Amino acid sequence: MAMSNLQSPGGMESSLDLFSTPLSKPASSRLPRATLTNTPMVGAQHDSFPCYQFSFDIQAHYDEDISDADKVYQECMQDGPLSFEDCIPPERMKRCSKIGEGTFGEVFSTINDSNQTVALKIIPVEGCQKVNSEPQKTFGEILHEIIISKELSSLNSKEKTKTNGFIRLNNLHCVRGCYPSALLKAWDKFDQEKGSENDRPDFFSEEQLFLILEFEFGGSDLENMNGKLSSMTQAKSILHQVTAALAVAEHALCFEHRDLHWGNILVKTTKQKNNEFILNGSVHSIETRGVHVNIIDYSLSRLEIDGLTVSCDIANDEELFMGQGDYQFEIYRLMRKENNNCWSEYNPRSNVLWLHYLADKLLAMRYKTKPQSSQQKAVKSSLQTFCSEILNYSSATHALLHCRLFN
Repeated sequence: MAMSNLQSPGGMESSLDLFSTPLSKPASSRLPRATLTNTPMVGAQHDSFPCYQFSFDIQAHYDEDISDADKVYQECMQDGPLSFEDCIPPERMKRCSKIGEGTFGEVFSTINDSNQTVALKIIPVEGCQKVNSEPQKTFGEILHEIIISKELSSLNSKEKTKTNGFIRLNNLHCVRGCYPSALLKAWDKFDQEKGSENDRPDFFSEEQLFLILEFEFGGSDLENMNGKLSSMTQAKSILHQVTAALAVAEHALCFEHRDLHWGNILVKTTKQKNNEFILNGSVHSIETRGVHVNIIDYSLSRLEIDGLTVSCDIANDEELFMGQGDYQFEIYRLMRKENNNCWSEYNPRSNVLWLHYLADKLLAMRYKTKPQSSQQKAVKSSLQTFCSEILNYSSATHALLHCRLFN
């Protein structure tokens, strides 16, 4: 993804790649829900992404005969679409700067009411015009993103199973109208400086609907941190934080990420010396070494809500399993082998596969300080040992509790 000029604390160049490959991607209070299934929608497949069909217990959680649109409005706590101006006031609008893009939309940075930097992911929905040569997402597909984003974001506020390792969803709005001129100006600036692969979003009518997801500022993706981390000591902390976040989500939600390449791990500097998480009521602490990690992009993810499964069936997506040139593509094939191409079942070994991938990437990355001291050589050796042993574990939780690197 093209990079922006936005700087994270400590001078790290930052990007928010919320739409990472191979598919398109995504806290406020959420509606309770009891039955949710996610299966391929017959006759409505697109070439580059799976379609979702949702089934809700409407009697228990929604008004009878409610549409997908109204479900989204309820999740947004709206009666209907707002205007862009209602959602992004003029002062915030003029502070918008484009920092990223994806097939289904754009990402802008701005400030919130507390003067904190946030990221706005803007996605056109339900329109008949193709966007960047792809059909627009439906309310049903967007609902899938909303649910998973809220569930993982809410893990930061739990009492017995808690992590801040997943990007926090601050707010959510559905708006209607033409693309604002201030955002088009920011889009043009990005295109001139970095180059855009997207269509200029100036063709939408006044009836076009958009979903705007406001996320916390997550930092730069790990891929773009190559050569910018201080040492392998920070790499060890990143690996520990990712493992802990996955373990908490496994315990709370029977979660598998299924697409945890280094573009989906955001890193930013932090002044906090320790990062706490709670696993099954037990409080643990990780030395941050000056970096904080956020996991993003749940387009392939699998989790359970009250015993009911939300997943993406990619069994027939042969293109996904044909990639070459990076270990990332081998991981997709290994996942398929592990789960016998059954994507609704819970198989946390997939998280272990991605941890092996991550350790491999961290060992291959460049660092400001080369591992020449005895301490840094020891850290590198411990990462190499982790890489050779991690595939012996059954889940991220198993690795977190028993791997020598973390104990």
